[in-house]
Amino acid sequence: MELVIFGANGPTGRQATEQAVAGGHTVTAVTRHPGDFPLRHARLRVAAADVLDPGAVERVVAGQDAVISTLGVPYGRKPVSLYSDGIGHITRAMAKHGVRRLVCVSSTVLFGVPAPGEGLFFRAVLEPLIARTIGRTVYEDMRRMERIVGDSGLDWTVVRPAGLFDADAVSDYQVGTSRLPGRFTSRADLGNALLRQAAGDRHDLAVRAFVDVRTTEGVPTLLDVLRREALGGRK
Repeated sequence: MELVIFGANGPTGRQATEQAVAGGHTVTAVTRHPGDFPLRHARLRVAAADVLDPGAVERVVAGQDAVISTLGVPYGRKPVSLYSDGIGHITRAMAKHGVRRLVCVSSTVLFGVPAPGEGLFFRAVLEPLIARTIGRTVYEDMRRMERIVGDSGLDWTVVRPAGLFDADAVSDYQVGTSRLPGRFTSRADLGNALLRQAAGDRHDLAVRAFVDVRTTEGVPTLLDVLRREALGGRK
């Protein structure tokens, strides 16, 4: 399958790219800084493009079978529009060139329900603090992105992971179309879930649905994730 991956030079994008190439797919990895992209393979093309440039987006989308977006920005106080502006350009390019399958990343927070099995402090204090203060502008734009995706008419899936962390390999992770128990998702598992939704067996696909992904093995402590990941906002 011919896949294009936006945000390919981020930690999740690299996971999705590496796993896709290893799985026999032909990948166009989109990044603003192709010289910094660490992966090389005969089935991998690294394309210099900015998701905020509609013409550049069209050029890399044309001729693809599916699109994966792993766009991400750090938490901060400034307004965020990368998710919504970027996905707007992507969906318009897909419609123009007849590319139907879109898979993108948002967050488990957007399910809008408390985390199953969590204590009162996490549900009522910690997660709302992150979602409504330090992560507010990011989550607001993720919601705008999801609305654009839902209105696109494409065959889309939005994958909503929890707190992201790095792991060496894909685990026996859980997936579901409602919020799952657990606080963390490894980037290896997230990359695998994105790839399975974009290019997997039709029985794996959750078309026009929101999919949660949860790692249950070898997860870090909450303090580790807050220190290393959440405050950095890495995708």
